[in-house]
Amino acid sequence: MPRPDPRKRDTTTAQATQVVERRRRRLRRVRTEHSNHERWLVSYADFVTLLFAFFTTMYAMSHVDAQKLSAMVSSLHIAFDAKAASAMQQKLGVNQQLPVAGDDVLGRNPKPAGQVGPKGHEMSLSEVRAALTRELHSAIQNKLLDIERDPRGLVISIREAGSFATGSADLSSEATSVLLQIGQTLNEVGNQVRVEGHTDDVPIHTAKFSSNWQLSTARATNVVEFLIGQASVAPSRISAAGYAEYRPRVPNTSDANRALNRRVDIVILNPTTSKAEEPEKAGHD
Repeated sequence: MPRPDPRKRDTTTAQATQVVERRRRRLRRVRTEHSNHERWLVSYADFVTLLFAFFTTMYAMSHVDAQKLSAMVSSLHIAFDAKAASAMQQKLGVNQQLPVAGDDVLGRNPKPAGQVGPKGHEMSLSEVRAALTRELHSAIQNKLLDIERDPRGLVISIREAGSFATGSADLSSEATSVLLQIGQTLNEVGNQVRVEGHTDDVPIHTAKFSSNWQLSTARATNVVEFLIGQASVAPSRISAAGYAEYRPRVPNTSDANRALNRRVDIVILNPTTSKAEEPEKAGHD
């Protein structure tokens, strides 16, 4: 019986080795391709995490206390531009000493503990006017309200047009939006606030209101209740008054003038006026 040729055996062994090696390479390639194919999950998970962080940040930013942010911006402006702030205060004729929490912002009279205000920061009437002018720019441009200074303090005059229906004391949606902005700013000042209702000289007699006295008082009261209930203005700081047609801004000689006289004034009283009108002080004079 002939012996097997060793060279053929080596050739067969080499071929078998090559086949095994090819299979191994193929398996490694399949495993490698399978591993690489699933790596997108890592990137996807990172992307989802970034989206979560982004929307969480946006949600947190949407709940920033606008009043505290405004106070911080105002403080930074004064700190970095003290000369300009001082010049502006001189021009406006307000106290040169910067307001701090716990002081009456115009009279520099320290407040008792717990009377600083809901936000712990107070604005001067000049700052209040500047803030409201910025926030209510659209309403001012559309002649829905005016902001001016007078001997009593700062007067925010909201016209009837766009705020109340004729002969009604119900606030419109546009008026409530404006009052919310005003209320947020009122919480930054410790001064007393008086809401005054005014009408023109045209008599009114409806099922709900028999006179301009009732209409003007009802409008002022509704504004007060809204500021207390929706804007969280402290009830101890605010009051309502109705003057009917007896305190017009201009003579009631035309329809345009009468429209100006139909209004609700929100008066932020200065310390002098507040002290003069305090009932407990009046009896001692």
